[in-house]
Amino acid sequence: MSQPGSEHHGVPAEGMGRRKFLGFLVGGTSLVAAAHVGLLGSSAEAAPVTTPVPADLYDLNDLLTAAAQPTSQLIKVEVHEDGTASFEMPRAEVGQGITTSIAMIIAEELELPLEKVNVTLAPARPELVWNQLTGGSNTIFAMYTPVRVAAALAKQALLEAAAVLLGDTVGSLQAKAGEILGSAGKKLSYGEVVPRAAVSKTTAREVQLKPESKFRVIGTSQGRKDAVAAVTGQKKFAMDLEVDGALPAMICRPPTVGGSPESVLNAAEVKAMNGVTHVEKVPSGIAVRAHTFGQCIDAIRALKVKWKPGPVENSSDESIRAELKSAELPMAVPHLPVLAETMDFDFTFHFRSGSPLEPNSAVADVRDGSATIWASAKSPIAAKQEIAATLGLPAGKVTFNVVEGGGSFGRKLFFDGALEAAIVSKACKAPVRLMWHRADEPRQGRSHPMVTARVRVAHVGDEVLSFEHRHTGVAVDFTHGFGEAITASIGTIPIAGNLSLAETIFETTQFMPYNFGVINQKLMETGERDRFPTSAVRNVYSPDVRAANELVVDQIAKKLGKDPYEFRMAYLRKERVKNVLKKVAEEGQWGRKMPAGMAQGIAIHEEYKGASACLVEIDCRPETVNRKVRDAVTGPLVTKVTFAIDPGLAINPKGVEAQMQGGISDGIALALTNSSHLADGHFLEASWDNTAYTRQWNTPRDMRVFVVPTDNPPGGAGEAGVASAFAATACAYTRAVGKLPQYFPINHNDPLHFEPKSFVPPVPESPTDGLSHTY
Repeated sequence: MSQPGSEHHGVPAEGMGRRKFLGFLVGGTSLVAAAHVGLLGSSAEAAPVTTPVPADLYDLNDLLTAAAQPTSQLIKVEVHEDGTASFEMPRAEVGQGITTSIAMIIAEELELPLEKVNVTLAPARPELVWNQLTGGSNTIFAMYTPVRVAAALAKQALLEAAAVLLGDTVGSLQAKAGEILGSAGKKLSYGEVVPRAAVSKTTAREVQLKPESKFRVIGTSQGRKDAVAAVTGQKKFAMDLEVDGALPAMICRPPTVGGSPESVLNAAEVKAMNGVTHVEKVPSGIAVRAHTFGQCIDAIRALKVKWKPGPVENSSDESIRAELKSAELPMAVPHLPVLAETMDFDFTFHFRSGSPLEPNSAVADVRDGSATIWASAKSPIAAKQEIAATLGLPAGKVTFNVVEGGGSFGRKLFFDGALEAAIVSKACKAPVRLMWHRADEPRQGRSHPMVTARVRVAHVGDEVLSFEHRHTGVAVDFTHGFGEAITASIGTIPIAGNLSLAETIFETTQFMPYNFGVINQKLMETGERDRFPTSAVRNVYSPDVRAANELVVDQIAKKLGKDPYEFRMAYLRKERVKNVLKKVAEEGQWGRKMPAGMAQGIAIHEEYKGASACLVEIDCRPETVNRKVRDAVTGPLVTKVTFAIDPGLAINPKGVEAQMQGGISDGIALALTNSSHLADGHFLEASWDNTAYTRQWNTPRDMRVFVVPTDNPPGGAGEAGVASAFAATACAYTRAVGKLPQYFPINHNDPLHFEPKSFVPPVPESPTDGLSHTY
């Protein structure tokens, strides 16, 4: 491994020369190239005062990239005789735009027009082991070099073959826009050269990568390759697939979290209903298969089921919070000088649904001795292996096809829908198109768990001596492991197994960006991991940790009589973080005068090999808070957001900007409106209407995102916008109302803005006008 900072994952620093990489030309009748790269080093900046936390030395992106590296040679770029290139990506496209970014990388290195690069999703490939997990904003960071090496090797093979055909030297040829130009003016298309460039057996080859100074595609803003298909309805999701004989299926679910069916009292009556073909008992409820989803809903509403209670029957927000408070680890402040002062803070972050807009869904065709599944999945290898085990089939008899998804937010790290579809198909002995009802997800789907954050700061005068954070929450389920059965099985070990994975994620993602003396951040999770269905909702631990810590930073600055921005600049450890903070302060006019009841808030976040900063302006005046909008959840209004991100080399700045806009909306929702209410063992929310995510009436009218690329390697962007946006909104709200909140979102304890829907039956009646009522 290289020394930290000496190279940038295959992106040579200017003036350092160009590194050679090893790749393979794969034997066959077409031109196929693959990468073979060594363990990638990561750049790091030394902390001059505060001892580095684990994430400074080896973060989650390092861990995921190192895990993926041994099988990087199995990822191949193929050039075809029609002059196009294709790539089967072992990551999930769920709206984040990685198919476009990967296509841009291939187009750049292969010298091919972007429209001639086709990126599709690979089915589950167990041989990839840890190289088919989509999470941690790791896709571009981990795949940047392997994909470049494979594409560069393909181009090199084309040039060598063209030199023979043209009677030229390789050095005198030029590859451009899918053609190779010879010294005498003759040219050949890539398609013409492919047959000659193909090799009969796999051979190792060295290749040099294109220098950054000659990039013409990478770093330019590009529209998504699937944008037209998305807006014209041509894009195919799981429920759009035509699988022979696959009829709609839904599940009647229990009234309490994690409940299960005991018996069905009227199965024959429901099975005789119009269109219904099957009524089957499965572990998660009663499955209904019918000719339409409307018929499934009608059947579910007609079912009479005797239910067994779930593991959290009678639990509530109050009881779970009390449990968490009793489990908090003690503080461990070191010996302090006599004149030292301490400051203590306590926050609660409530449950929130991890439901994307696309309902949880999958298509399954289980026959005697085999199964085929179609679903969006971020850990398809683990899905394939668990489905095989559940069905009692050899893993080789299960085909898992990865379909593009309509959002994830971490939800699709789990494959509940795909597993259920396989179980239902087996029970019905027929193919099914299983879809969760919109009401199912917030009630029985996966949530971000409730968390408490306790923070203690010690200081003498202007010197911060120590900063301690105790992050205590309901267990986050990490039983998907790193995407395959081995690490997934570790997560199933009661308490210790899942907690060990959780602690690994926590320690490798939670940075302390300030010089605050002795830093001590600890995680504690309570209860068995399957008590609540939880998941690593977007940005996992960081939004809550960052919001708590940045609120405390504001309070330290206030106690010391310092400006929040100037205080941060004085204590921040790394120039990258200072640069983005300075950018938002300048562009957002930090410190400008505002009316009473309005305020600015500012916050930073460091993760995913990058840094972000956010400046928020909020209006908490009574006339704004009490404004009336039809069917809206109003309250405080964020009027302006200025956001800056340094993601390293930005492959597609337009895509990064779009991701930040989504993250900003997430952050505003977490601070102000978005949570789930637990009462009597069930969540009251049953739709996106109930959930109160950021909508048009709560979206800033002025939102600006500045992508500040540097010569650092490309980092992650998928989740990078959430934490600093949440923290900045919380800080702005605190300054506007003059009081530090004790819980988030700030409206959680207000009267419910909705009438809870029934729990029995578990889904609302189907709409009849086709216009106004969707759930």
